[in-house]
Amino acid sequence: MSTSNVGSSSTTNPFAFLNDTSSTSSTGSTGGTSSTSSSGSDSSSSSGSVGGLTMNDFLTLMTAQLQNQDPLDPTDSNEFLSQLSELSTVEGISQLNTSMTTLSNSMLSSQALTSAALVGQGVLAQASSAAYTSGQALSGAVQVPTGATSVALTISNAAGAVVDQIAVPATTGLQSFTWNGDMSNGQAAPSGTYSVAANAMVGGKNQAATTYITGTVSSVTLGTTGESPTLNTSQLGPVSLSSVQQID
Repeated sequence: MSTSNVGSSSTTNPFAFLNDTSSTSSTGSTGGTSSTSSSGSDSSSSSGSVGGLTMNDFLTLMTAQLQNQDPLDPTDSNEFLSQLSELSTVEGISQLNTSMTTLSNSMLSSQALTSAALVGQGVLAQASSAAYTSGQALSGAVQVPTGATSVALTISNAAGAVVDQIAVPATTGLQSFTWNGDMSNGQAAPSGTYSVAANAMVGGKNQAATTYITGTVSSVTLGTTGESPTLNTSQLGPVSLSSVQQID
């Protein structure tokens, strides 16, 4: 009985693609069975692939080696179990990645719907300046630090000149303010860009406090994959949805 066609088959590992993504596996060097794997039509029926090979390709290679193994020196079954375990792990990771992508897309869609509902609404975001329209009010809030005894909000024009000062409640936490547009000299402030700065008196020393300004959402720009939608406001310009502190 001749075994010339299968004698060398057990020395070749058709599952080498798990460690080295080669495109061709051979089960014999002297006229034995040669198997070339492809991720063509079979890939459409399998959920995971490694190096372009799908689970169906793997099973085809395994079957080919079993059919052409040397009966005097059969392939160790533990090797098959090990390779199956490795491919199953990779396939599971592939399915997890697909699920995470689906979840991410779903969250982005939800954010898009939420953002669209904010058009016309006021959103509070961290800012130190805003575009002011004469005759309207500029509102916002100050994050008052613990232990503050007094808080003053200074409003300056684009040239850096102070136009007004507002007292803010010294209670710890987010405290609101509204500037009606009147300057300290009693005149109405013209339209333009104005900056705000808050200083709190804590333990007898001045301490800068974080300021927030309210902007009215005029439109929404949807972000690319993985990015938060952008809310476009006339007062603050573009504001990321993730940076919104409060919705009025």
